[in-house]
Amino acid sequence: MYRKYIKRLFDVIISLFVLIILSPIMLITAILVRIILGSPVIFKQERLGKDEKIFTLYKFRSMTDEKDESGKLLPDSKRLTKFGKTLRSLSLDELPQLFNVLKGDMSLIGPRPLLVEYLERYNEEQRHRHDVRPGITGLAQCSGRNLLSWQEKFKLDVEYSRNVSFLKDVKIFFNTIKILFKREGISQEGFVTADYFLGNDVEEIQEERTQTVDMM
Repeated sequence: MYRKYIKRLFDVIISLFVLIILSPIMLITAILVRIILGSPVIFKQERLGKDEKIFTLYKFRSMTDEKDESGKLLPDSKRLTKFGKTLRSLSLDELPQLFNVLKGDMSLIGPRPLLVEYLERYNEEQRHRHDVRPGITGLAQCSGRNLLSWQEKFKLDVEYSRNVSFLKDVKIFFNTIKILFKREGISQEGFVTADYFLGNDVEEIQEERTQTVDMM
């Protein structure tokens, strides 16, 4: 009952309420992004949603569009300014996703929507993360965020998709607020946020190397 009907109703009511309450902050953020980073103010990117359907994700822009001599975008680490880092640390860049929630592309709570190119790299178990709407925050985000390995994230995503409940969503919501205040797990060491998921074989090799180093 909750998973099929009530969760969606809560998503609509709460996202509308939050949009109204935070509209001044969103307006100020949009103006600052336009002044400091230029246009477009909103970053758009295709992501995978429920049942592996593709949708357009909205975020406040947090990087410049600086390019090298050949016209290729510079690495994320060089395009992310102090202002962009602040947006991300406070999760202000995520606020436009409330419109994704209203549209029905996303839920407030669920597995984070990832790049379309990752689909062919999942195993059958990991693809079950798409049995539910992706969320602005989720079980993985309040269990370590970007400090977790991809394998750990996907395990938590699938666990959530199979055990959606009101009490679990409430727990994730309050744990997320606590993490936001502590600003934990914002980025993985050596990356602006986290490394790219290159596939399960590569991920397993990387984990083995990490374990070997830790034992030395």
